[in-house]
Amino acid sequence: MECLTLKKSNCKNCYKCIRHCPVKSIRFSGNQAYIIGDECIMCGQCFVVCPQNAKQIVDETEKVKVLLQSGAPVVVSLAPSFVANYEVGIEAMREAIKKLGFYDVEETAIGATIVKREYERLVKDEERDIIITSCCHSVNLLIQKHFPRCLPYLADIMSPMQVHCKDIKKRIPNAKTVFIGPCVAKKDEAQQYKGIVDAVLTFDELTAWLKAENITLEKKTDSNENSRARFFPTTGGILKTMDKKNPKYVYMAIDGAENCIAALRDIEKGNLHHCFIEMSVCAGSCIGGPVMEKHHRSPVRDFAVISRYAGKKDFLVEQPSRAEIRKDFEIIEQRLREPTEEEILDTLRQMGKMKPSDELNCGSCGYNTCREKAIAICQGKAEISMCLPFLKEKAENFSDTIARNIPNGLIVLNEKLEVQQINNAALKILNLRRASDILGDQIVRVLDPGDFLTVLTEGTGIRDKREYLAEYKKYVEKTIIYDKEYRQILCILRDVTEEENQRARKESITHQTIEIADKVVDKQMRIVQEIASLLGETVAETKIALTKLKESITNE
Repeated sequence: MECLTLKKSNCKNCYKCIRHCPVKSIRFSGNQAYIIGDECIMCGQCFVVCPQNAKQIVDETEKVKVLLQSGAPVVVSLAPSFVANYEVGIEAMREAIKKLGFYDVEETAIGATIVKREYERLVKDEERDIIITSCCHSVNLLIQKHFPRCLPYLADIMSPMQVHCKDIKKRIPNAKTVFIGPCVAKKDEAQQYKGIVDAVLTFDELTAWLKAENITLEKKTDSNENSRARFFPTTGGILKTMDKKNPKYVYMAIDGAENCIAALRDIEKGNLHHCFIEMSVCAGSCIGGPVMEKHHRSPVRDFAVISRYAGKKDFLVEQPSRAEIRKDFEIIEQRLREPTEEEILDTLRQMGKMKPSDELNCGSCGYNTCREKAIAICQGKAEISMCLPFLKEKAENFSDTIARNIPNGLIVLNEKLEVQQINNAALKILNLRRASDILGDQIVRVLDPGDFLTVLTEGTGIRDKREYLAEYKKYVEKTIIYDKEYRQILCILRDVTEEENQRARKESITHQTIEIADKVVDKQMRIVQEIASLLGETVAETKIALTKLKESITNE
């Protein structure tokens, strides 16, 4: 069963998840982000950063309710970060959770005490070069999937969750165990190692369940001197609880996925030796887990709460044998093949990266470099369209091609009436050689700004206004539009000089024709008067015909 799912209707093609995924275990198809299980380390960062809540943690509340109905005693192993999340003590948590039907509630820190004692034994008795703690399941997955050469350094010990739940089942016959904490990776760990942890709930799921049952946590704390392992969910918390330290080792605490990856790379290169490394993928360790980070992000205050609540001595627990808490880790193979150099270069060319200087490595697609993105495309994890500079350049080239080749002049101004863009047709109309001659300058340099100011102040456009530009000896038809959304003014100039010249020539011919008609009429009238006696009524008909001809020409 998947622990993280995608709500497709919410995925909005923003690439934020891939930008924050430390191992790039997300595949894009149809502009939807899918988690690649073989590569995912269950850190939950995609869940934390998704602005549309498209990534969702699988809820196991119903599964736990079925366990409660089974008749078997169901015991909760409560992660020590609970005190930071709820700000109450274990007794208040126990009282509230038992009202839901659970048999009992114990602290996972009991298991953490057993684990830290085994770490002390490893440091004291075994001559290992490097020891990496195995409490964080995301660290384990990171090594198993992405740094297999570091696997020998991973402590072969169960996590506190597993150790505690195994201890519960050992002490309480037929018991079922439910872990509750801030981590999505624990759901995956419970599924991988069956028979130890029967179900996992997040703090969110517990809170929602308590609210649905109208159960309120009593705001009270308690203290226990024998509870030093409560430090475990903080950075350096494991080291803080350890007593027996071997001086041959350098002890360090590393948190955050990027820092963990950097450390593992150093180990692979042989740059580190004789180190005991407490490693956690979440920044701030478990109190920075995905559920807490998304809904309860207060690392300094949370650390202070944990520090005040933890005791100075260990829980009083019986230490099991080494074999009982041993855990084997295997390499988890990745199935994606590495593309050839030619395939990578060909993909880069398709992305518009013809030479190294074209590789901006801007990271807008989510990948650190254009080359990483090209590899992801070859592996079917990414799409060329995810490259925003490529799309921007393509769109600009397309719009520039249109602007350059349309016959009308285009001028774009900002609200200060400064020219931001001008095409070739407009340059020709205004007798300009180059766009640089006017870009950034006021429009008053080349055109009367009156109409532009009117459009800007009144917000109404001017359409198809015909005027004569005396300076350029040209007639133009001018349209001015104000785009309030983008705060730009668009001016379209259509050169109608030839049309006006043709109209003027036609008017000249018309006037000449009218003059000729007038002369003909005058001449005919004189002739008519001379021979009036001979023509009689024909005179009137001739005059009417000629007058109609004159009117017809004049009307044109």
